[in-house]
Formats: sequence, C-alpha cells, structure tokens
Amino acid sequence: MPRILAIALSLAAMPLPAAACSVAPGYRVPTNMELVAGADLILLATVSESDRDPGGAVRLLPVAALKGAVPTEPIELPAGLATDTTLELSNPYELQEAHPQSLSGACYRYVFPRGSRMLFFLARHDGAWRQAGGPFSRWAEDVLTDDAPWLQLTRFYLEVQALPESERAAALKARRAEWAERTDDPVAQLLAADVGRQLAGPNPPLREELPPAPPSTGHRGS
Repeated sequence: MPRILAIALSLAAMPLPAAACSVAPGYRVPTNMELVAGADLILLATVSESDRDPGGAVRLLPVAALKGAVPTEPIELPAGLATDTTLELSNPYELQEAHPQSLSGACYRYVFPRGSRMLFFLARHDGAWRQAGGPFSRWAEDVLTDDAPWLQLTRFYLEVQALPESERAAALKARRAEWAERTDDPVAQLLAADVGRQLAGPNPPLREELPPAPPSTGHRGS
C-alpha cells in the first residue's frame, strides 16, 4: 500500500481534533479479514449528534450487527460531525485503504457525516466501545446501499471466519474465482482483487524494525 506507506513515513504533529499519531516499527495495517476477525462488534449504524457531548462525540444509532449483539441503546464515540469543509464520504469502490481522513495525521477517521449509514468495526476497551483494527484500518466507512461492495466483502469474510481454519483458503479461492469470472462486472473484479489480497497474507510493515545496535568495541587507553 504505497500511499499509506509514504504518508506514514512523513507524519508530523499538527493541530487536529484528534491527536496525531505515529506507528511503531514493524506495525502492519490489518488486512480486511484480520479486521473482521479482530473486531468484537461490527455494527451497521447511522450517525447523529451526541446528546451528552455535542462537541466531542457522535451517537451511533444501530441498524444491524453483522458480528456481535445489537446494542440495546445508541453508542457514543469520541468523534466529530462533518462540516461543509470536512464532509467526505467513503469511496464505495475503494476496498483496500481507509478513508482519506486517516491519512491526515491522526491515523484514524474521526469526523463523520450526520445521517450517514456506516459500517463500524469496534472493540471493547475499559467498558467502552472504541475503534478496532489500529491505525489506518478501515474501521469506519460509509455504506449507503445494501449492496455496497464493502458490505458484501465484510459479510463474506465473516462467513469464511466461521469455517474451520483448514477450509478458509479454499473458500477464499473459490469465491475469488467466481467473482473473477464475471469479467463484464467491474465491481466483481474489485471484490476478487480484495480476496486475492487476503490470500497473499499480512500486509508489509509500514516501518521496518530498527536494526540492532552495533556491539560495543570498548576502548582501552595506552
């Protein structure tokens, strides 16, 4: 993922609604299947203003849970509502990289359009829901239609995760071949390409591990 790699290597602190971040050497952005596996809750929800903290949080109104139980009440997340200058919906045909806002210095998307229907990958931390997946993950993307490619992929990867580990590669290869055969369907080609990325294995690290320090040679005076 060259675009993420280039920006990750040049991140600098800047005034942002969310704190700027940097990644540790060896950090790998999770693949989409790893993101699915690591989330405690995958929630389809619409975004509204928080009643408790209008300036510092948003409210997620649950529509459906693809993984985990549907929350019994809205979820409050530390984030902001998009203004006219920050409103940018996810590209429905981008299936590899996260929303461009995650590349602005904060490493996570932290502003959401009011009323947008989105797919959130969440993890439970200290009794509260927070983003899953780590920096630059596709943890929060707009999915405005029921046949959105990102929804199709997420549901498929959940099916694969439910299989015994020994059967997962075969399931991925079979679906990739099925989608790849639909040569007149550009969306099917995008889906097949993403499955191919899962079969290729983990993403490369954004920053290589630092080399070990050279051994001390010592110094003896005359």
